[in-house]
Amino acid sequence: MRTSNQSGLTLISFIIVLAVLGFFAFIAMKLLPIYTEYYAVVGSMKTVQSTPGVAKMPPEKVWELFSRNLYVNYNKNVKRHHVTLTRKGGYILRVAYEVREPLVFNLDVVAKFDKSVDLFRQDPGG
Repeated sequence: MRTSNQSGLTLISFIIVLAVLGFFAFIAMKLLPIYTEYYAVVGSMKTVQSTPGVAKMPPEKVWELFSRNLYVNYNKNVKRHHVTLTRKGGYILRVAYEVREPLVFNLDVVAKFDKSVDLFRQDPGG
């Protein structure tokens, strides 16, 4: 007499696996726009950093250049009070901000970002 064993997922275990995968996909969909926006901010900072003569510009001109880049990238979370310029031979451009997005019911996702780039004078000879 021969017995055959079946292997595989039952319907209940398949539904549990789908629920776990769905939960992680939901979290990823909530976090992806937050990090996409952060990388757009970093890109704007690097654009300002690579602008010729940026270290000699007045702070309001640097802010204007940076805010134009943010506007092009449709950034909604970085405001003027999140950006600081510190004078050290040139400038250090620092952006520090927090994003709070609702997750489910009364739970929120909070992401804090803090990035700095140096805007030093570059000698034309090297």
